[in-house]
Formats: sequence, structure tokens, C-alpha cells
Amino acid sequence: MTTSAWGHEEPTSTEQGGAADLIGLGRRIRSLRKERGLTLAELAERAGTATSQLSVIENGRREPRLSLLRRLAEVLGTSVDALLGAAPANRREALEIQLERTQRSPFYEQLGLPTVRVSSALSTEVLEALVALQEKLAQALEKNSATPEEARRANVQLRRLMREQDNYFPDLEQAAKQLLTLGGYSSGPVSNSTISEMVGKLGYSIHHVTDLPHSTRSVTDLLNKRIYLVQSPRADHDPRAVLLQAVGHQVLGHEPPKDYAEFLFQRVQANYFAAAVMLPEDKTVPFLTEAKKNRDLFLEDLKDRFAVSHETAGHRFTNLATRHLGIRTHFHKVDSSGVIHKAYENNGLVFPMDHTGAIEGQISCRKWSGRTVFDQPNQFTAFAQYTDTPSGTFWCSTRTELSSQGAFSIGVGVAFTDARWFRGRDTPHRTVSTCPDPSCCRRPPEELSRVWAGHAWPNTRAQSHVLAALPEGAFPGVDEREVYEFLQAHDDA
Repeated sequence: MTTSAWGHEEPTSTEQGGAADLIGLGRRIRSLRKERGLTLAELAERAGTATSQLSVIENGRREPRLSLLRRLAEVLGTSVDALLGAAPANRREALEIQLERTQRSPFYEQLGLPTVRVSSALSTEVLEALVALQEKLAQALEKNSATPEEARRANVQLRRLMREQDNYFPDLEQAAKQLLTLGGYSSGPVSNSTISEMVGKLGYSIHHVTDLPHSTRSVTDLLNKRIYLVQSPRADHDPRAVLLQAVGHQVLGHEPPKDYAEFLFQRVQANYFAAAVMLPEDKTVPFLTEAKKNRDLFLEDLKDRFAVSHETAGHRFTNLATRHLGIRTHFHKVDSSGVIHKAYENNGLVFPMDHTGAIEGQISCRKWSGRTVFDQPNQFTAFAQYTDTPSGTFWCSTRTELSSQGAFSIGVGVAFTDARWFRGRDTPHRTVSTCPDPSCCRRPPEELSRVWAGHAWPNTRAQSHVLAALPEGAFPGVDEREVYEFLQAHDDA
């Protein structure tokens, strides 16, 4: 599998198949139909479907049912495997597929470029020129990317892995279960004393200090098996989570990361592990299952049941909802200025993204609940909203949390049909978002533009970190000298 500069996957000939490559499937059906001298209506009649249905399948906009796919293969004198797995029959078909994929990518839509209808009337020479132009544009965009591009690309790859596994990792669940058993956990919220018992049985001692290096949340002394934590817990970090993340790196056998992608993956694993300990799978799933049965799923209940933050409860819900409840979800963390800090989806919601596919750092639509929640009288209670988007209607429950960096909105949502399982589904709040269309919320209203266009000069609050290269070292952003001096000072004490 390769990734295009347009932020979507380009399947290789051995990886195409099923819903993963609807455009390629549609093109192969159309090509075989024409080779057999059949019209669209004739093939539809022989396969027992409507002409309109076959048309959207050939255009790569709908996945056919397996039964229909079998009938189409039979009429066309081929096999289902051949329809799903065959490479493009010729250069022309390959160009058509590539042009269609690019024009349907979210970033292409954000550029506001016109689309070209791909048909037999389009000459091969024109196809060649359009595809070549798009490739050159993608290359130019890549060359002009900001310096933290490595981080963005690594994050895109990690999010793709999370989506493929529905954000559920059995090995991490098992590691958390083993630690809980070691600590003698039985039920209820996992207390500090229980976690301390776990850590002690792993052979580590916990030390609270006041001089923890400013660039760290914890420091682990692997020589003496000590875990150092700050004396006064930061308001925006649960001390249990910080300790469990430190333990997680050791339990999961992490080595110093070789690159940023590995560093990022290890951090996500440690965070997942910590959440899986604080909200154990065998206790959380029955709780959620009962709530779903009663059509009363509510993130605040999960938060209160296990005494965790709203953000941790939201993360944990996305771990378990698809695997155990059959519910696909999305998650977003947005600051008060609209910048997306974290995001995940496996339910078809299309987040704003740059040409690498990166979501973090992009501006959320003003119509989404991650932004509208900041306009509510009481921001610290759950706010439910339906949002109509170009990719469908979604329901989302959102609330804000304060941190040392300001206020953030934390939202967990589902497709419209799954809202029936949640408390808050009867919300009267509904918005319509047409993003990435600039007229949705980015372009100033015409009446304001008439007055102020050319008469405003904002003094930008420059974020210099976006211009900087990724920090060097195995652990980006950490001052190794400061850490070593800290450890030496406490080793000598």
C-alpha cells in the first residue's frame, strides 16, 4: 500500500479488492461490459438490478452486494476474484482510475479545483495531461510543506492503523489485564493505592519530587528501578495515568525509539495501556453493554463510574465501542480557537486535513459541536448536536475541559443511525456544515467584506514552533542533559 500526496491510499494491484477500491472495481465492470458489447441497461437487466444502481457501481460510488457481484461476474464471463483483484486492463483505465481517486480526495475538494467528468469522450492525451498536472501539483505541495512534516506523516500512518483495527489492540488489553491481576484489582475505580501495589510488584519504587525536568511528565530510572513523578499533580494530567504510562513503556518492552514514528507509536501504546488499566475491559464492556441495551449510553456515566477524565473516558469508549458494541465512532479534541489537537474516526466522518492527510493542526468547521459547544451557557455539561455534513449526518456529545493550556472541547460521536443508543439523542440542536466549501464558515459574509475588505490589518500571534524542525534525540522535545543531571542528583542523594 502506498500513500499519495493527496492524503489517500493508492492500492497496489495485489491489494485492490472489495470496498477498498470501488473506483477500480467499477472501471473493470464497465470495461468488461463494453468488451462484451453490452449497454448499461442490458447488463443491468441480465444481472437483475436497476440501471441506476449499476451506474453508481460503475462510477465507483457504491459497493455492490456480494450476491449482485456474483451475478455480474457470471454475466461478464469472469469471476468475483478477478473483478476484485485484477490490475487495470490498460494504460487508459489506469489513468481514469487515478484521476477519479484524486478528484474525490478531501484535500482536492479543499483546493476548490473544478472536477472533470471521466468518460470515453475524454481523450487519452487529455487524461495524461490532467494526471501529470495533478502529480506535479502534489510534488510542489510536498516541497512547500512545513518542517514538522515527518511528524504529520507519522501521525497519519498511525491513525490509519488505528482505523484498520477499530482502535482496539488485543495485546494491550491483555497486558493491562495481567497488571490488574498482579495488583489484586477486583472492581470499581482503580485507586492510587492499587496502582502503587501493581508498580511495587513489578519491582519499581515511586518517588515524588519537586524538581522534575520541565520537559517531562515522569522520569524512570532503569538502573535503580525508580519512577519519579512531580510532587503536585498538574491539573490537566491524572497522576494515575502519568504513572501508568511510565509503567506501560516498561511492561510493553519499549526500546529507545529509532525515529519519530516509533516514538509516536510507543506514546499511543502507553496511553492506551494506561486507559485500559483505569477502565478494565472486563468491567467496562458489561457496563456499556447494559447501557446500550437500555438505549442510555452516556459518556459522563462512564467517566463517573471509573473516576477518570472526560477525555480518558472518550478515548476508552472508542477502544471498545466498535469491537464490543458494534458502534463506529469519531473523537475530537479542539481548542477554543478551533484548532484540532486530536482526532479519530472509523464511521465515515471527514475531518479537515492537509495534503499529507494530517488532521491535527487543522481548523474545525464552526458548525461542528467541537466549536459550537463554546457558545453554550454551560460549557461543562454534555452538549449534544446533530450535524449534517457532505459525508452524512452525525450525532455528537461534547463538553469542555480546562487545562493549563486553556479550554478544550472533547467530543465523541456516531453516525445518525447509531444515535438511538445514546442519551441526548433527542437534542433539538442541529447544524448544517458544507465544509470544505469555503462559503460554509471560512469566507467572511459578503456584508462584512464590503465594509472591511482592505481595511483590516491583524497583528498575528505567531506560533514559532510550527517553523521549527523536529527536536533531535530519541525522545523529541526532552532535554537529555537536564534529565541526566536530575537522575544523578537523586542518585547521589
